[in-house]
Amino acid sequence: MDNSQNRNTLSEGEYRVGIGFNPSGDTTVALIKSKAAELIDQLAPIAADREHPGARCASIAMTEIESAAMWAVKAVTKQPR
Repeated sequence: MDNSQNRNTLSEGEYRVGIGFNPSGDTTVALIKSKAAELIDQLAPIAADREHPGARCASIAMTEIESAAMWAVKAVTKQPR
């Protein structure tokens, strides 16, 4: 996916994890981002419904998934000193 792809064509999860940013083309990075995006997309409708009792929890979970994806990508791409 091209980095210049319009945000409007990305799902919320794809946008939040930066699905198109993988300069090395690492398949593990792509998999991590894809799975995280799927989870975020599952929670997005709940988070968007402010009347839903789990809306706040879904919003927090989405943020935590985004962070976890970042750390997971860092873990698999970390270079030695």
